[in-house]
Amino acid sequence: MTANTQLKVFSSSKAVRSTPHLLRFAAFLMVAAWLAAPLTAPAQTWESLLNPPPFPEIIDPIHNYDLGAGGAASPMLLTDGSVIVLNQNFFYASPQVFKLTPDIDGSYVNGTWSELASMPYVATGGAQAVLADGRVLMEGGEYSDYLEYFTLTNQGSIYDPVGDSWSLVPPPPFFVDLYPPRALFAPNPIGDSASVVLPDGTFMLADKMSRQAAVLNLKKLTWKEVGTSTKADLNDEEGWVLLPNGQVLTTDCYTDFNFGLVPSYPANPTNSEIYNPKKARWSSAGSTINTLTDPYLYETGPAVLRPDGTVFAVGSQGNTSIYNSNKGKWKAGPTFPISPEGAQYTAQDAPGALLPNGNVLVAVSGGAPPTPADYSTPPVAFFEFDGKNLIPEPTIPNASNYTSYNITLLVLPTGQVLATNQTNDIEIYTPASLKSNSSWRPVIRAVPGNLKAGHSYILYGIRLNGMSQGSMFGDELQNATNYPLVRITNLKTKHVFYSRTHDHSTMAVASNDLASTTFDVPATQESGLSKLEVVANGIASSPVTVNVK
Repeated sequence: MTANTQLKVFSSSKAVRSTPHLLRFAAFLMVAAWLAAPLTAPAQTWESLLNPPPFPEIIDPIHNYDLGAGGAASPMLLTDGSVIVLNQNFFYASPQVFKLTPDIDGSYVNGTWSELASMPYVATGGAQAVLADGRVLMEGGEYSDYLEYFTLTNQGSIYDPVGDSWSLVPPPPFFVDLYPPRALFAPNPIGDSASVVLPDGTFMLADKMSRQAAVLNLKKLTWKEVGTSTKADLNDEEGWVLLPNGQVLTTDCYTDFNFGLVPSYPANPTNSEIYNPKKARWSSAGSTINTLTDPYLYETGPAVLRPDGTVFAVGSQGNTSIYNSNKGKWKAGPTFPISPEGAQYTAQDAPGALLPNGNVLVAVSGGAPPTPADYSTPPVAFFEFDGKNLIPEPTIPNASNYTSYNITLLVLPTGQVLATNQTNDIEIYTPASLKSNSSWRPVIRAVPGNLKAGHSYILYGIRLNGMSQGSMFGDELQNATNYPLVRITNLKTKHVFYSRTHDHSTMAVASNDLASTTFDVPATQESGLSKLEVVANGIASSPVTVNVK
């Protein structure tokens, strides 16, 4: 922040600013016209991208195999408002990375594509996160190489969006595989593991095949083991949910029995656990009441924190449970219905996304499995959970080709949800309402009133990370969006620009503590009076008028 920059400091009722009276009045008139209009009109529909991604065929360079058309997988929201995806189809993968940038009006449907630097290796179905410094961390993967060999790889890398470059991250050296046959080829696995960014910005990673977890020192790129002696079962297939108190919730999946590490499957497989980062210990969070896993596939669905402090946890076989993080108690949730195909809707690895109105969008599979020990079959269907009921919603085109585990959902800054399905058909869901409770919005407390294109500034506020992680999956493929984005819209042209944010002071959710982030005004930012908003999980703050020079 330059010395002569005017800083706007906001209370709950007024702003203290140095903008001249005429500019203030003009800004008021222009902002007032914008306040009631969202970026996208609500329609409760799916819409295909106007510009499909330009994925090339996946070519194995070692064997010179043409492995078919590329597709979009593992979507993540960068802090400049763009979306990155990996080029992967149902059976094969490549290291290629592509970026979707919204158009000048802020539309993702009309966005454009560009190719970024490729990853230094090929892996699918790993742990991933956008870090507090704005970089992207990818760890492990269930499958490796172009042909997707089952390796539970422990490779890792960090992507720097400024330099458009990847750098390797060494794996936790102490991770072990407790299943002897698998330990022969994956002695120190990461694989398809759970991960979470803790409130202080620390990345925490599970070892899929043990009770171990590790936290990463980003400066030294070294790992520290945490929680191992207190974890009740293997981490395998379990997902992690960040709670408002900074602790982490998981529901047990009991794969210890599958690998012969315990003599029997539990009679009441409903235990949940909570991790305390300050004590580095797990403890029981009580019974989920309903069973959320199964003794065949040991999968589970997404668990999404809602703005009221409850976690909506979806089970693999159609059951759901609700955890009240304020009271520390579970209750039974609704059960998904029988599909038109006559099968139970299931979520055996499935995505969930928090909508601006507090509902949770979930993908489920509606076809019968060949046997009870197999995965459900297509078609994929979608439901919204409104806190009490499961509401059926429209499904995507070609739903008969997909199951829930083919789908990944990502909350966009517009309040819409982007869905990938490992093809070049990327769909965007617009919910019936983009409105949110005012108490859920980020609040700007202080920001410079005069900005210059190409310069960096610090913004202060509360709830900058939103009320939840936003987007979730069963265990791997995490794509949480609990970090602030800064959106600046020119009041004359109505053109929309995102400033890259980084170095957030916290990654805590549903926090009313004062927080900060640094934002880089893009060099292409148009000059003139503009409205500045902070967006988290698709929910925007009240706008602030700034003057861009």
